Amino acid sequence: MSNNKVTYKDAGVDIDSGNNFVKLIKPMVKATYRPEVIADLGGFGGLFSLNITKYRQPVLVSGTDGVGTKLKLAFLADKHDTVGIDLVAMCVNDIIVQGAEPLFFLDYLATGRLDPEKASEVVKGIAQGCSMAGCALIGGETAEMPGFYTEGEYDLAGFAVGVVERDNIIDGSSITVGNKLIGITSNGLHSNGYSLARKVLLEIMGLDIHSPLPGLQTTVAEELLTPTRIYVKTVLNLLRDFRINGIAHITGGGLLENVPRILPNGCKAIIAKDSWVVPPIFPLLQQGGNIEEMEMFRTFNCGIGMVLVVPEKESEEILIRLSGLNEQAFVIGEVAKCEAGEECVELV
Repeated sequence: MSNNKVTYKDAGVDIDSGNNFVKLIKPMVKATYRPEVIADLGGFGGLFSLNITKYRQPVLVSGTDGVGTKLKLAFLADKHDTVGIDLVAMCVNDIIVQGAEPLFFLDYLATGRLDPEKASEVVKGIAQGCSMAGCALIGGETAEMPGFYTEGEYDLAGFAVGVVERDNIIDGSSITVGNKLIGITSNGLHSNGYSLARKVLLEIMGLDIHSPLPGLQTTVAEELLTPTRIYVKTVLNLLRDFRINGIAHITGGGLLENVPRILPNGCKAIIAKDSWVVPPIFPLLQQGGNIEEMEMFRTFNCGIGMVLVVPEKESEEILIRLSGLNEQAFVIGEVAKCEAGEECVELV
């Protein structure tokens, strides 16, 4: 037995570094607080007092997600201030599609060795994403696990909770034949399809993280680390004045697999492929990897980040409102009757 005294720091976990990290992020976290937050950062649990006088039958809606292999590009580029926005976006965009206003968010950051400066950059992005979504960052967990992660790498997960009146839940049940599909544009890949994108760009095409993309005015890092759009405030604005029968967040599975999730039995979506402007990164990936069209539509969002299913008579006014909200949006198709054995999405 050795007589040398061993500390937790000798084993790879630096408690002082963790405390320094908390000091760095406290101002960022506090900037996201809503009036309902009733405890400061550092407790065992985040406290949020739901104002039940605002609702008749409040229903809590929750969502959880991560950033995925997009993090690999953040490591290569040594850029960590935007992946937190992605983390928030992937969670809050999933709950807003059911009509729920995001209330609060919690994050989980795990790494082999905590770098307070790098980790605070990550939390800076999370706080920014929460502000964009109007929700409070009320807590989280930072895990330092030496030997578990490659040096300099980390993983992220997030959890969002929102609220909606029971009568106002959007579940697609009111979708009918003749409804129009409005697509709100994405600003790139968002946070899906990155394993394929990395294979095409870095392996097949032989580019590196700082290489300019052929035909584009951006580098690989600039294009692929563009943070995911957060659609919360746009959708909440629309819900105040318009009837929206269904909303689909276009994530993994693309248009082909996410739109059917909200369609009732007997309905299919007919989508016109030439009805919106596809960002140039998508044809570049398709050509660079010789990817078939259907594989593109079931892997990437292909330029559409959110799909709204709306009554035909309201579609033009909704487009005008979206334009006023600085959103690019297009009528990309309609709902039709689906016969037995037909696919739920038809691309034309």
